[in-house]
Amino acid sequence: MKLYDRVRTRAGRRLPASLYAAGAVAAERHPLEGEIRTDVAVVGAGILGLSTALALAEGGTGCVVLEANEPGWGASGRNGGQVNAGLKWAPSRVEADLGVEAVAFSYEAPTRLGELVARLGLDCDYVNGGGYRAATDAQGARDIEALVAEFERRTIPVRALDAGAMQAAAGTGRYTGGLFDPVAGQVNPLKYARGLAAAAASAGARIFCDSPVIEARQAGGWILRTPRGTVRAEKVLFATNGYSDGLVPGLRGSLLPVFSTIAASHPLPAPLRARILAGREVLYETGLQTVYYRVDAEGRLLFGGRGPQASAEGPGAARRLTALAERLWPDLRAVGWQYGWNGRVAITGDHYPHLHEVGGAGLVCAGFNGRGVALTTALGPRLAARLTGAPPDVVPLPVTAVKGVAFQPFWPAGVAAVMAWTDLKRRLAGR
Repeated sequence: MKLYDRVRTRAGRRLPASLYAAGAVAAERHPLEGEIRTDVAVVGAGILGLSTALALAEGGTGCVVLEANEPGWGASGRNGGQVNAGLKWAPSRVEADLGVEAVAFSYEAPTRLGELVARLGLDCDYVNGGGYRAATDAQGARDIEALVAEFERRTIPVRALDAGAMQAAAGTGRYTGGLFDPVAGQVNPLKYARGLAAAAASAGARIFCDSPVIEARQAGGWILRTPRGTVRAEKVLFATNGYSDGLVPGLRGSLLPVFSTIAASHPLPAPLRARILAGREVLYETGLQTVYYRVDAEGRLLFGGRGPQASAEGPGAARRLTALAERLWPDLRAVGWQYGWNGRVAITGDHYPHLHEVGGAGLVCAGFNGRGVALTTALGPRLAARLTGAPPDVVPLPVTAVKGVAFQPFWPAGVAAVMAWTDLKRRLAGR
């Protein structure tokens, strides 16, 4: 018998005061009470857990989702809303490390999300406007040129852009070059997560909020205990990502739960809106300290990147980011900022998502390194297939042992040091 105990139990927390939360209808929150049985239990109601639950329920498999707070409470409902393709590394490296299917799978993920939104009729502000990967220095531009050549050899439809084309697209002279990916898009992530939850429930999945799993053990299947109830399941998916705690031994220490911060402006005036990503594209920069942004359905600029490495809310939480945005587009100073918030993304040591087996009848999938919106959507049906008897290769990730990240307990100080060094280099370069 194996026993796992959650280190901290905190449930019933409200959503942070983000732009997404301000426009969201309050979710119905029903905690688990008593004992129930099911085929598969899913721990965590983020995009990964809900996508998996939806596929299980639509396939006729009994499924229960246990969420400590409410659907989309974590990074799934707080992120930048970018629907991007691929993994961090170039296709040749991904192919060498994970195999050829992982390359194709990761680049098709945004298309899978768009198809799911259309099939379910989700109201989530989804737009397939494409996306830019932008370089801020000469080396970055050379790296993107090499990357575009790799894409062309694999018939992945991206195109290279010079500095002038990037300035025309983004309305700033910050970039030395870039590439455009036509499959990328954007979404309101909290609306999307809530829509997945409603679709999964309609298909037969049972979703319980304010129900943190405080004990998980194997005894002829899995027994998952919450403060007010118990679930007995044949198999389990642990889908807690950046909010993983001590429930699965070693998992928390294998992830760097880095906070990513977003500021949202007031709606932009028409001339400024026409200058910044006028086609509703998304953009993210290359480099150690990523900056990313988009203009949403109401014309607000959502500008994200690294910020305080602790929970924070309000425009003041994103001063570093808003100051940068106002340097790029000085007209923003007259527009002002309405919201600021953050949340934890899970970074792995190799910058790949990780798949682990737990006790022979449990799976863990975590570590999406800031690229989880499309990727977790696409992984859900594959994980559902694996949980219902498909062979291991149905998931285009290798099964690995849980391995700790060196100096993980000291991650806030490390991230702060990297941010300070990166800011200094940018100031010295005048960018």
